[in-house]
Parts: sequence; structure tokens; C-alpha cells
Amino acid sequence: MMFHVDFKSGKPVYLQLVDQVRYAAASGALRPGDALPSIRPLAEELRVNRNTVAKAYTELESLGIIETIAGKGCFLKENESPLTKQVRHKLLVARIDEAVVTAHQIEVGPEVLRDLLEERIQFFARKKAAAQPHTPEKEQIRPPTVPSSTSASSIDAKESWTPLTD
Repeated sequence: MMFHVDFKSGKPVYLQLVDQVRYAAASGALRPGDALPSIRPLAEELRVNRNTVAKAYTELESLGIIETIAGKGCFLKENESPLTKQVRHKLLVARIDEAVVTAHQIEVGPEVLRDLLEERIQFFARKKAAAQPHTPEKEQIRPPTVPSSTSASSIDAKESWTPLTD
């Protein structure tokens, strides 16, 4: 797993690392039981203080995402959340509310927000599927694609936006 740190983002480095591990776990790039890089080598690679990486790992452990095994390192835990369903729901609602408020502030309409949410769900589903070992199944027959009209009126009818990618 490759970590990237943006020192100009304004977001604390340890939280950037936490988010990257969470996204990797959600997308299937990291699987339960996979080892995370050791603290010292990762800190040297990212050119950050090792306490920053340790803080990120501590946060991930408190969230129940990773577990530390003495003398062996840090590993991604199974997807069994230590939080109750009600607490998980409350956390998710808070994040969704934050996204809705942000969309409103930057003048993104509800339909575009829904489309973006669906696109991100599909993006993570594709990443997870790509990370899974391939098992041959029956070949799926797909209908031929028909080119869509690219007239100016069809382009103006939809608000354009650039999807976020990993």
C-alpha cells in the first residue's frame, strides 16, 4: 500500500493516513489480516515524525480498524465493527449531513449529489471486485452500446462535473 501525504491540504497528516487506510479497507486494496507498514520505515518514507504515524495507527486501532500484535506489527481487522448499529448509523448520518451541506455551499444540486454518491459506490465496488481473486464464471453477454447524441442541447441539459477518483 502506498501512502501519500499532502502537506498543503490543511488536514493533519495523521488523519490523512487514517483516511487512506480506511479507503483501502473499503475498496478491498487492504484485506483483513494484511499487515500495515512498520511505523519507523513508513515515517522515513513519508518524511514525517514517527509519532505522527504512531498517532494514526493509534487512531485506527481505537476505531477498531486495525489491531496491533506485539512484536509482529499492525494488521487490518475483520469488518466486525465494535460499534452498535445505532452508533454506526449516527456516525454515517453526520458524514452525509456534512456532504449535503458542502454540496449546498458549492451550489451542487441534489440530483448531481445523488449521481456522485452512486458513482462513488460503484467506484469502490469495482475496486473491491478488482482486488478479489478472479474466479471464472459464465461469460456475461452484454447488449451492444449505442453511441449517445452529443448535440449542444443534450450537453447543456445536464450540469457537468468532474468525478473524484482515487
